[in-house]
Amino acid sequence: EVQLVESGGGLVQSGDSLRLSCVASGFIFSDYDMSWVRQAPGKEFELVSSIDEVSNLKHYPDSVKGRFTISRDNAKNTLYLQLNRLKTEDTAMYYCTRGWSGTSGIRGQGTQVTVSS
Repeated sequence: EVQLVESGGGLVQSGDSLRLSCVASGFIFSDYDMSWVRQAPGKEFELVSSIDEVSNLKHYPDSVKGRFTISRDNAKNTLYLQLNRLKTEDTAMYYCTRGWSGTSGIRGQGTQVTVSS
C-alpha cells in the first residue's frame, strides 16, 4: 500500500521558517519524481515544488521561488520542503505527492501551515 506521511507544519509568524517532511512507503521512492502541493481554504491545489528522482531537477513557481527549497533523501525514503521567509499567504494545508506535476492524486493526509502577521 502506497503511503505518504507529512509532518512539520505549525503556527508561525510572518518571516519565520518551517521544515516539512514526508516519509514514503509502499513503493520504490527513488524511482519517482516527487512534489509538494498546497491548498488554502476555498482555493484549488497549487503546486509549490517538484524534484526529480535524483535531485538534479527542481521546479518552483514564482510565488515561492527563493523562499522554499525542496530536497529528498532516497536512503530514508523522505521528501523535504524548507519554507523560509513565510508570508500570511503561505497559509495552507501542505501535501507531498508522487510525481512531478502534483496532480497524481497520490498524496498524504497533509500538514497544516498557518502564518500569522
